[in-house]
Amino acid sequence: MFDSASIKRQIDELELKTSCQGFWDNSSEAKKTLKKISQLRQKSDLLIALDYKHQELNICIELIEDDIIDQDYLDILSEFCLMVDNFEIRSILNNKDDSSNAIISIHPGAGGTESQDWAEMLFRMYFRWIERKSFKYEILDYQQCEDAGIKDVSIEVKGDFAYGYLKSETGVHRLVRISPFDSNGKRHTSFASVFVCPVIEDEHNIEISDKDIRIDTYRASGAGGQHVNKTDSAVRIKHIPTGITVQCQSQRSQLKNKNTAIKMLKSKLYQKSLEEQNSTIKDLKDNKKEIAWGSQIRSYIFHPYNLVKDHRTNIQTSNTGNVMDGDIDDFIKDYLINNMEKNSE
Repeated sequence: MFDSASIKRQIDELELKTSCQGFWDNSSEAKKTLKKISQLRQKSDLLIALDYKHQELNICIELIEDDIIDQDYLDILSEFCLMVDNFEIRSILNNKDDSSNAIISIHPGAGGTESQDWAEMLFRMYFRWIERKSFKYEILDYQQCEDAGIKDVSIEVKGDFAYGYLKSETGVHRLVRISPFDSNGKRHTSFASVFVCPVIEDEHNIEISDKDIRIDTYRASGAGGQHVNKTDSAVRIKHIPTGITVQCQSQRSQLKNKNTAIKMLKSKLYQKSLEEQNSTIKDLKDNKKEIAWGSQIRSYIFHPYNLVKDHRTNIQTSNTGNVMDGDIDDFIKDYLINNMEKNSE
């Protein structure tokens, strides 16, 4: 748990550092310091709010008469529990990359239109989650299919601890439903993969040699690209030694798209290096299995009953509508707690 006195002491020390002459001589370090101050202030504000709500709850308990619980008490209790949940999650997100922005990439599995449509549904789910968190975002690449759904999408999510929250979503997601594309109304199973990596800062020094990459340009299309498809502004980069491919079409400028694609590639190479360096952490390659039966981390069942179940933690809900509307925090929280307990064993 957080020590409020320790947090205040850290804030004071860092703020004193910002007033020193030459603080902005190294802009990268200065930005890191300001970001750290902002995060510490958020922790401090969260502790203060939690303490205030706890006092409010105690007052309500003292005022309860004849064991009759009124609605005000229940409302305050609900708010307090939600704040404790948020506090608990923040206490878990202490890895060095957890506070970073994140890049989410979604790819349909085999199955044509069905899987492509499912990939687009997942995109909308994460988009709604981003809105719920009041995070900012940028669609880096969006390849729409002619019939329905998407071939590929990559989004940069910008917000405090975006990667810390979203890292739990990496893996294969399975959908079972009555297909809207089947005139016979048969039940279909579809798969799509989600991959999340942190947006790395300059200090990680990921070097990419020109001889190790192949750069292709093409005409942009779909969301983010519909206004720029008159020229070959979209950029695709393949890292030959690893086979990692990234692409970007979010800007009108080919140069800007290239720079963004390089940033995406560095983030994925950094993620790969973390996997290789730390064998005690479950390798993300295990999560990037074949996009098919038996490899899913979560199932979304719309027929013959409604159920969303995470197979890693066994948490489940029958409220599929809320989940597809971005209400996935319970899945994220349970995964983070479960993962922390496994790593501490």
